[in-house]
Amino acid sequence: MKITQEIISKHGLKEEEYQKIRKLLKREPNLLELGIFSAMWNEHCSYKSSKFHLKNLPTKNKYVIQGPGENAGVIDIGDDDAIIFKIESHNHPSFIEPYQGAATGVGGILRDIFTMGARPIALLNSIHFGDPKNNNTKNLLNGVVSGIGGYGNCVGIPTVGGETKFNSTYNENILVNAMAVGHAKKDKIFYSKAKGLGKSVVYVGSKTGRDGIHGASMASAEFDENSEEKKPTVQVGDPFTEKLLMEACLELMKKKSIIAIQDMGAAGLTSSSVEMASKGGLGISLDLEKVPCREENMTPYEMMLSESQERMLIILETGKENEAQKIFEKWDLDFVIIGKTIKEKNLILKYNKTEVGKIPIDALSDQAPIYERDWKKNKISQRKIKIKDLNKIKFKDAFIKIISSSNHSNKNWVTNQFDQMVMGDTLQKSGGDSAVIRIHKKNKAIAITVDSNANYCKAHPTTGGKQIVCESWRNLISVGSKPIAITNCLNFGNPENSEIMGQFAETIIGMKEACEFLNYPVVSGNVSFYNGTNQKNIFPTPVIGGVGVIDNYNNVFDHKLKAEGNIILVVGKTFGHLDQTAFLREIYNKIEGPPPEINLSNEKNNGLAILKLAKEKLICSIHDVSTGGIISSIAEMSLSSMIGVKINKPKKLLNLFEYFFSEDQGRYILEVKPNDIGKVKQILEDENIHHEAVGVAQKKFFEVENEIKLSVEELYNLNNKWYYNY
Repeated sequence: MKITQEIISKHGLKEEEYQKIRKLLKREPNLLELGIFSAMWNEHCSYKSSKFHLKNLPTKNKYVIQGPGENAGVIDIGDDDAIIFKIESHNHPSFIEPYQGAATGVGGILRDIFTMGARPIALLNSIHFGDPKNNNTKNLLNGVVSGIGGYGNCVGIPTVGGETKFNSTYNENILVNAMAVGHAKKDKIFYSKAKGLGKSVVYVGSKTGRDGIHGASMASAEFDENSEEKKPTVQVGDPFTEKLLMEACLELMKKKSIIAIQDMGAAGLTSSSVEMASKGGLGISLDLEKVPCREENMTPYEMMLSESQERMLIILETGKENEAQKIFEKWDLDFVIIGKTIKEKNLILKYNKTEVGKIPIDALSDQAPIYERDWKKNKISQRKIKIKDLNKIKFKDAFIKIISSSNHSNKNWVTNQFDQMVMGDTLQKSGGDSAVIRIHKKNKAIAITVDSNANYCKAHPTTGGKQIVCESWRNLISVGSKPIAITNCLNFGNPENSEIMGQFAETIIGMKEACEFLNYPVVSGNVSFYNGTNQKNIFPTPVIGGVGVIDNYNNVFDHKLKAEGNIILVVGKTFGHLDQTAFLREIYNKIEGPPPEINLSNEKNNGLAILKLAKEKLICSIHDVSTGGIISSIAEMSLSSMIGVKINKPKKLLNLFEYFFSEDQGRYILEVKPNDIGKVKQILEDENIHHEAVGVAQKKFFEVENEIKLSVEELYNLNNKWYYNY
């Protein structure tokens, strides 16, 4: 087949990229080879627009065993235990086919974890939808939530945390980010680097079909009015087969058989074979007629580019093939030797004894394009909202409107669809600042959180990048854990747009600064570009997944109030920042002004002081202050426990709205016993940490002095009102 400009364009390649392919091959590629280049050179696989900036992120501290570059990041949590974790996007497939898109996103991230030898112990998600009034939002929401629950529940891994957000910026491009966490022994971690010549390359798992062909390429292009036509590129998942594959792989990993192992994820057999060969500095020869297919007359092109799910590629030690085959046959899975490692650093593809493709491995990996794209610096808006310029609203009415809104209402209707307790080690599930999972049969635990704030990042990407790292840090602190490392999923619009590229570059600058200051490195992640439709891009939405360690799970904290009469304390200074707040969005439909400033010294000092108080068991409950301000955070504490509060008005000069609804950073709400308040205040004063008592817990009412008096039951009903009416 002659390669035409139309064929090149359909493969998502630019003319200059095609010419580079010709130069690397020293000839014209055939259609199969063009498809392979298309898969390996797209944004989803090559990171060609983001590598230049990603290299600036800190990736190491004393706990990091493996940083970016493998299937997932690995950290040391002591006692020879390691935690493996990563977050990835499945945005485009989930918009086209919500159930399967979300389900296969969960399946893919699970394989990234157990391919490294870890048993998955937790799933989380960050899902973003358009305006609830948008006609398509409910359908997308129901499909995605069902897909996440359907896959995770069936495979038997608890879905313990996440976030569900609504914003009109996602009307035509939703975000579905899935995070998985696994546990392994430090000396039992497996990698994807091929070694040795003449070693068997083994295909295991499900058979290959035509689903998912060009899925990675689809994820590297904007949507348009013809997006519905891309439904055939969405993969179809089978969680029951995933469970079998996981158990078979983990069983084989107990033997000394595996040299390298790689999930067939984005770009399927192409990426898994190329990545293993590239890391090992050798080549791979594949006999494609041996690939197990579930559909008739599949071509080499379809076999190499299919993204059918529940498949792995393994390189085995010589002589271990029979032992390995018995394991996979026991689990009723395909096990086929489809090739060998070779000295020649090429990907050689044969079909019925005829060579149908030959590409240098380096051409697909090291020599893939890397772009230092032009980008514009984003100006921070200097406009400051003044209360006197806003239409008057009663304080109580403003509070009720926020607590009843789509973004601040109870999300149990989402999380109740997920099995959060399977495996028996979930100590704290969805609804808290962080989920907490016990390390099986041990007294230690890990804390996990997922966070984002697109509005802050849109208003000023550098500040937004810092803020979301700090938000993750605070959520881990708030359950009594020591923050260790993060994974990130960076969701942005079209990188060929200099404004969008500027958002990305500056977000990375902000993240870098916060990660370095807090010693909170990035160990894995994913970049998702081209999130938009017809040149209308989403707000920049970096999602951070954080992991912390708790030495003794008996010292886990939550934000449930414990007893009447306990004192409510705010730690951290309130300045009254209202720009970009939930107050302005929900009450006045205003999204303007700068995001709140980030003082990294305050963030670190305040967080470490909270951990000191927690270690000395001077706190009953902890909650960070985030969207909605002090009043929303205290309300969440009351709602989680059904215990009331009596809050005093501020004695300082701040306006009532500025004090209670501002979103100044670095703050926490503490519940402290009266007998301990003196010790708590002394420690905070010694550390020069700003703090103030604002009220007490009480029996039946949520009360703000002379402004609000609602029974806790009324508060609960208001917080659930949005869902019941949706």
